[in-house]
Amino acid sequence: MEDLLRVGVISSTHGIRGEVKVYPTTDEKERFLELNEVILDTGKEKRVLTIAGVKFFKNMVILKFKGIDNINDIEKYRQCELFVTREDATPLEEDEYYFGDLIGLTVFDEEHKEIGRLTDILETGANDVYVVKTVEGKELLLPAIRDCIKEIDIEGQKMTVHIMEGLL
Repeated sequence: MEDLLRVGVISSTHGIRGEVKVYPTTDEKERFLELNEVILDTGKEKRVLTIAGVKFFKNMVILKFKGIDNINDIEKYRQCELFVTREDATPLEEDEYYFGDLIGLTVFDEEHKEIGRLTDILETGANDVYVVKTVEGKELLLPAIRDCIKEIDIEGQKMTVHIMEGLL
């Protein structure tokens, strides 16, 4: 399980006073209102930034960080990812999982035969779709619905699925 969970990516600056536009990678962008700090991954280091202000514009979140008051101080962080610790993450309901915990799970069918590894999750309007790279090297798309996903064991790093007719 990952200790840090991605909540957004800095897309650009906003104005000249050090604000940034953030593309949220969390289901609820309003959760930024509850955060006191985020962790900026510069690629070389991780830096804790205290949030001083939050605004919303279209599908973006505009953040102001304490101590960063100039466009030149923040511009270098374009395309950098923002994370929160697991303790600061939104609590999960029953049968909900963080994407980062699912990626990499070994996928088995109901007869305990290994199918492959979960490599990606596609978010669609109706339900998520799990992308599995099979042991044969092919790509299998599995809808994240109860009829298909039978069990998820994060601790055991495995997922048991029912392969519905037409998916293979």
